[in-house]
Amino acid sequence: MSARIISMLLSACAVAGAVAVFVAPELERASQQETSDAPAATVNTATPEAEDKSRSRQAVLSIRDDGHYWARTLVNDKASVDFMVDTGASTVALTQEDARKMGFDPERLDYKWEIRTAGGVTYGASVVIDSIKINQVHVKKVNAMVLREDLSQSLLGMSFLRELYSYEFRGDRLIIRQ
Repeated sequence: MSARIISMLLSACAVAGAVAVFVAPELERASQQETSDAPAATVNTATPEAEDKSRSRQAVLSIRDDGHYWARTLVNDKASVDFMVDTGASTVALTQEDARKMGFDPERLDYKWEIRTAGGVTYGASVVIDSIKINQVHVKKVNAMVLREDLSQSLLGMSFLRELYSYEFRGDRLIIRQ
């Protein structure tokens, strides 16, 4: 029985050796040929001026003691609103108090949208925020929901974050770029 196993192992080694000696070099040559035939990769030729402009349209948010990133915003050029950044929220979610600051009348809104939150199901009214500014970052026409059951804070969700060029977490900072 052991002679048979040794024979099979030697056969497997012979096949592996043949592949290494004869087949692998052919595969390497074919790969190099495909690479040389492929069109050159596109290189970003952004000017330094364009890069400087993109850097100036950014905001840096620090983590607070509660473990969340918060953004002090200017909404609709009139209301100062603190948002907790929530990448898990599909849309910007507003407290009724913050909605009033922005010029919405929560009593007259149509709460027809079922919203599933970590705390359960509630209903929301769809609104469009004209503009949200965080330092030099300025996003216009942001979809949001005013929630019927009042939140403890408004959430800056993906309907805002999707409009950014990028956002990245670096330690205790969140850097957003437009």
